[in-house]
Amino acid sequence: MTNATEQFTAANKASVEALLSLANSALAGAERVAALNLNTARALLEDSVTNTKALLGAKDVQEALAVQASLAQPSVEKVVSYSRSFYEISAQSQEEIAKLLEAQYGEFQKTVAGLLDQATKTAPAGSDVAVAAVKSAFAAANSAFDSLNKAAKQVAEITEANVAAATNATVKAVSATAAATGATKKKAAA
Repeated sequence: MTNATEQFTAANKASVEALLSLANSALAGAERVAALNLNTARALLEDSVTNTKALLGAKDVQEALAVQASLAQPSVEKVVSYSRSFYEISAQSQEEIAKLLEAQYGEFQKTVAGLLDQATKTAPAGSDVAVAAVKSAFAAANSAFDSLNKAAKQVAEITEANVAAATNATVKAVSATAAATGATKKKAAA
């Protein structure tokens, strides 16, 4: 009985430590997002001032339109960059949290397996069927967790690939549009 109490106490202590690690990881991710947001806001303010000065410096409507068109692509690229950075922070945070949860689950599995082994050794005669059923249920739960974990990793990989593809397609489309706009304006000026 003392051994089970010690195991329970150790498991509780490990759970508290795991929760603290989980909270620290979540806060670190939030801190990185906050820093990204502050840096982005600062850059947007600086760009707004620069862009306004450029537009106000235009000598005529044609030049103002040309300046405005030249500002579109860098703006879209900055939005894409922000989105990419935000996604990377989110993915890293999710990965850290998943690793912590996997480690905690692994410790839980070891503890339960140890308790089941101890229960098997001290179980009264005739309870073999009940102990076997509990072990079977535990094995099924472990198998389900492993399958769910693999599926979640596959979804994360697919999502990452889709985000990268969408980002690249957006940048290419904006570049192509800017190039076409510039070529049209050059033809019109000639």
